[in-house]
Amino acid sequence: MRIETNGIELQVQVSGSGPDVLLVHGFPDTHASWRYQVPALNAAGYRTIVPDLRGFGASDKPVDLAQYELTEYLADLVGVLDELGVERAHVVGHDWGASLAYLLAASYPDRVASLTCLSVASPAAVVDAGLAQREKSWYFLLFQFSGIAERWLAQDDFANARQWLATHPDLYEVIERLRDPRALSTSLGLYRTGAGPQLLVEPPALPPVLAPMLGVWSSEDRYLTEESMTGTEKYVGGSWRYERLDGVGHWMQLEAPERVNELLLDFLSGQ
Repeated sequence: MRIETNGIELQVQVSGSGPDVLLVHGFPDTHASWRYQVPALNAAGYRTIVPDLRGFGASDKPVDLAQYELTEYLADLVGVLDELGVERAHVVGHDWGASLAYLLAASYPDRVASLTCLSVASPAAVVDAGLAQREKSWYFLLFQFSGIAERWLAQDDFANARQWLATHPDLYEVIERLRDPRALSTSLGLYRTGAGPQLLVEPPALPPVLAPMLGVWSSEDRYLTEESMTGTEKYVGGSWRYERLDGVGHWMQLEAPERVNELLLDFLSGQ
């Protein structure tokens, strides 16, 4: 379905009935990255709300970079909840979607019943993780350069993108989406507004997350250190649970869906 909010239209998949679970994808994904979680959640008695973020998938792709400030994404998510008449939702995010989910819980605590972050969570914890995380995040700086980053990713039939995203289970589909020059540029908006050099030195000050929180990190993640997740605990004001998935890469919800679903359903059942 199409939902108009915050001046744009978002494509949103809604299914099931029961308590609401908002699933937020990351880069370079769409709502389809949750395709193994949605049926499991619906079968367990939850309604799932799964948007394509602005700049991704079938949602609108504004040209102006100012339209990709992190506050705009948060307003989009709140707007989706408003349009669907949802006062509070369990929020689940992966990658950039996990960072947005964390920011949503910190900024709109009354709208988040619980928070589950896969791969990463608090921006401050990413900074605290130090040099090891900065080495893994080398591409953050590259992606600040409009035009240069796009050419680097797309050159030689996306050879650099294929290598950088080599472990993505949906690599073929991802590359096909990124062939659209506008989609490639708009999907990088998150990095250009939310991962600039200044934010990696001094992340925005946020109140602690009060919602019950589950953080999950996978041992074969090429992009994020374990400390970038475990360090989130000191920024949480409510309950905190940490789980580690060994032998699984960054896209854990696609690579090990049964293990992720088991953790997620167990956590949600206690809320």
